[in-house]
Amino acid sequence: MPDRIPTLAPFRVPIFRTIWTASIASNFGGLIQSVGAAWMMTAISNSENMVALVQASTALPIMLFSLVSGALADNYNRRSIMLTAQIFMLAVSLCLTVFAQFNLLTPWLLLSFTFLIGCGAALNNPSWQASVGDMVPRELLPAAVTLNSVGFNITRSVGPALGGAIVATLGAAAAFAANALSYFPLLYTLFRWQPDVTVSTLPRETLGRALSAGFGYVAMSPKLVSVLFRSALFGVAASAILALLPLVARDLVAGGPFTYGLMLGAFGVGAVAGALLTGRLREALSSEMIVRLSFIGFALSAVIAALSTSTWLTCATLLIPGACWVLALSLFNTTVQLSTPRWVVGRALSFYQTAAFGGIAAGSWLWGSLAENYGVSVSLMIASLAMVFGALVGLKFALPSLETLNLDPVGTFREPSLRLDLQPRSGPIVLLVDYTIREEHVAEFLTLMSERRRIRIRDGARIWSLMRDLENPDVWTETYHTATWADYVRHNQRRTQADSEVWRRIRELHEGPDGPRVHRMIERQAIPPRDDIFHKTAIDIHH
Repeated sequence: MPDRIPTLAPFRVPIFRTIWTASIASNFGGLIQSVGAAWMMTAISNSENMVALVQASTALPIMLFSLVSGALADNYNRRSIMLTAQIFMLAVSLCLTVFAQFNLLTPWLLLSFTFLIGCGAALNNPSWQASVGDMVPRELLPAAVTLNSVGFNITRSVGPALGGAIVATLGAAAAFAANALSYFPLLYTLFRWQPDVTVSTLPRETLGRALSAGFGYVAMSPKLVSVLFRSALFGVAASAILALLPLVARDLVAGGPFTYGLMLGAFGVGAVAGALLTGRLREALSSEMIVRLSFIGFALSAVIAALSTSTWLTCATLLIPGACWVLALSLFNTTVQLSTPRWVVGRALSFYQTAAFGGIAAGSWLWGSLAENYGVSVSLMIASLAMVFGALVGLKFALPSLETLNLDPVGTFREPSLRLDLQPRSGPIVLLVDYTIREEHVAEFLTLMSERRRIRIRDGARIWSLMRDLENPDVWTETYHTATWADYVRHNQRRTQADSEVWRRIRELHEGPDGPRVHRMIERQAIPPRDDIFHKTAIDIHH
């Protein structure tokens, strides 16, 4: 077994250390703002559902817009995207501060501001998370993801209590102002960062084509589909505690904003502890077992929170879901990043965020509605049953083990010399690959070609098929299409070291001194040009 990477190892990389530190300040502001928004909603609205919708209004845009943000992260400069997002959130936070200071906020206006801040987060997050892999070597990536969770949850352990104190003493407007100030350290750091940018000779993918390529990659990657499914279930079930926590503080333990801040702080302390234990737990337990225990930990905590009338008992209980929260979400995030090559990592992370935050948004609405109609305690008890169900789902849809695949590009593809003068947009392109396979190798060949089909479609191929020559049964022909010549080049550049093993085994089955023969063709319609049709019709009429 390879030596375990120390959790603090990514701090040896200066740029990661600098941006991580600046993010601490930004996270502090975000959590203070969250406390201010949640507690202000309890002051301006008597609806339990509106209180729960504060969390949903932040999570919903991440669900709605992360896919577009992921496509942008893979096709544009990630640093520029993060700067744009941070400046936008700063402007919204300043407006929110002004409206709060002059008592202009209504429940729906408050939700609108938090929704806009969520839009900024939706734009920022895929680029930020994908940039972690640009800052640190691949072997440090799991530790870097864990450190990001540690940083966020260090602020979660202190920020909410600080936010509660600010709201209790200075009012919600001061909390919103603190959030606005917190953007400046990260903005300064991003302005100074000059990451290495790989310049592609190919034209940039259109947004629609980039989204289609990302969807195709995820859909044809069973590991990623499993992660997305389980993260969505986790988001729906686990959102109950955080969404209803302001009501727990107000109704079940008869507290105020400072009590709510203490509860969020306890949740954050548990999360820090969970993050620090992540490495050891991953050595001792499988990924699936960690996720199951996280579901069960949330279920147990929801039951205790529903029955408790003691602030200190509830705070102590919240240590458990805090640890489970960071264990599960960091595991989902790391699995996505280690299962995805760099060309599509932003889009893969955006699909993950859509699943997780979509679950959180849906769960927040669900548990808030139940609390409004049946009470907070009943809602938490029902949520605990949903969490147990989420653990049991793992018996059928287990999370894949956390493996480090070599997803670096093979880098051996060279554009062939063509006699036709093609443009990058020329197409459609049709590829035919001829194989000569002995009868005794056919079964193994078909198994490998099934995997080959998955890889081809995942990397952007269309209309894949495998044909056998009726007159010469040893000859098999693989065919697939790409929309343009540029798409064909991209398709080949996306081949990874991990994929090359399948290709190597197929080549070994091929008979003959040369490798499989490749035919590259451009599709043309076998009909006369439009002008010729009109010309012939005119002659016929004339005669």
